Amino acid sequence: MIILYYIIAMNVAGFLFMGIDKWKAKKRAWRISEATLLLIAALGGAAGSMIGMHLFHHKTRHWYFLYGIPAMLVVHILLIILIWKGPVQFTFL
Repeated sequence: MIILYYIIAMNVAGFLFMGIDKWKAKKRAWRISEATLLLIAALGGAAGSMIGMHLFHHKTRHWYFLYGIPAMLVVHILLIILIWKGPVQFTFL
């Protein structure tokens, strides 16, 4: 259950950070670094980042966002499937 809350929080953060960075870009204000945006996506927020990227039309011309974030999402989905249905059983005491 904690993992679910973590994934939800990271995806909300990814979505919000894309929106905030786009807003700051329009205002010519201090920006969120690309490394931070990619880190949030890599740490579990790829779906939210990808939705925000396309909804706000932000970072869609950068190949490492255009291809990297969907690749991270695929890896996240595969990890979730592996943990949930995979041959390895995780037990917590």
